[in-house]
Amino acid sequence: MDNKPTVRAAFIAVTTLFFAWGFITSLIDPLVASVKGIFTLSNAEAQLSASAFFIAYGVISFPAAVLIAKVRAVPAILIALATMAAACLIMLGAANIANYTLVLGGLFVLASGITILQVAANPLAAALGDPKHSHFRLTLAQTFNSFGTFIGPYLGAVLFLEGLEVKEGSLVSDEVRDAALMGIDKAYFWICGLLILLLAFFFLSRKTVAAAAPPPVQTMGIVAMIGDAFSSRWALLGGAAIFLYVGAEVAIGTQMALFLNSDGIWGIPLEQAGKSVSFYWGGAMVGRAVGSLLLARFNAARLLAIFTAIAALMCFYVVSVGGISAGYVALSIGLFNSIMFPVIFTLTLERSTASEQATSGLLCTAIVGGAFIPLLVGVLSDMSGLVTALVLPGACYLLLCGFAVAAGRKAPVREAEAQSAH
Repeated sequence: MDNKPTVRAAFIAVTTLFFAWGFITSLIDPLVASVKGIFTLSNAEAQLSASAFFIAYGVISFPAAVLIAKVRAVPAILIALATMAAACLIMLGAANIANYTLVLGGLFVLASGITILQVAANPLAAALGDPKHSHFRLTLAQTFNSFGTFIGPYLGAVLFLEGLEVKEGSLVSDEVRDAALMGIDKAYFWICGLLILLLAFFFLSRKTVAAAAPPPVQTMGIVAMIGDAFSSRWALLGGAAIFLYVGAEVAIGTQMALFLNSDGIWGIPLEQAGKSVSFYWGGAMVGRAVGSLLLARFNAARLLAIFTAIAALMCFYVVSVGGISAGYVALSIGLFNSIMFPVIFTLTLERSTASEQATSGLLCTAIVGGAFIPLLVGVLSDMSGLVTALVLPGACYLLLCGFAVAAGRKAPVREAEAQSAH
């Protein structure tokens, strides 16, 4: 790198992107509780907010990989930021005319931009600097992503949930409804401004950042890439695991404020419950740091099996026991979610017979689990209550435990190839 201070500035900007998409994504949690009260929705209808957001991963991931291979990372980031800024304008319009359908459209466009950003920014963060420290840079950037998911629910609760109550029999006054809509308007107005600033910075420094970016990779078309991914049993198993993990994590996070607000758990005001959701994501942030140390000492598949089994048991404790202790247990599930995504990702890449590009594309697409499982949990909570609904995430964690055990019994493809070469 010719100019270390400039490269460092570029890395700081890329790290800001990690923080930004973590913060924006975690706003979905208080938003689900807010739209339930604003638009008088059922739990399942409110969960459509998460569905509209996460379904973008299923639609955009493979096209994003092809786009980045063609135009390279920096232009793709500019496209992603412009898309996200446009989505914020849609959210502003939705808040001003109080239209839930437009909210869903805005969330889909916003997540489409974030999907492109994620596919582009991960390798870019690793490449900006000395190759020997690439793992450190990526871990540092992901830590800022976790910090964004930690503070997002708290600020969202302050802006979206003040004075709002959604318990059965509660009435939402016009003043409270207008204040919640104004909070949504205010949040996405400032986010739009920050995204425009980031867009301007990346445009001005595009040549420097592009020089530090990894060289373009020869890519196959979308159809060939999907065919390659689906040819590998382990790519499919890993995709199913990511689907279940993201679905369970998002379902718990988006239901948490309503869950803690319910009389069977803590019965606290909705705004206070929404602020408490930060501890769920904060647990994931702490768990990522502790998990990194544990992964350096223990087998990854075995550790994943332990973490998923504990998460499943915690869900079943909540369902069986309820009460005040169940609230603390539910919040603590975030601690054990922490290592699941990166470990599932790497275990799958090691065992997949498909190309790394195709496998990664399928795994990113599988994040669409966040669109479907929360919706099912919403339906279940409408039928049998918010506490009982956690049985579905518990079942997801049990299946993930099975994936971890199977991965532990299967030697990585790369290791097997290396041994056969000798």
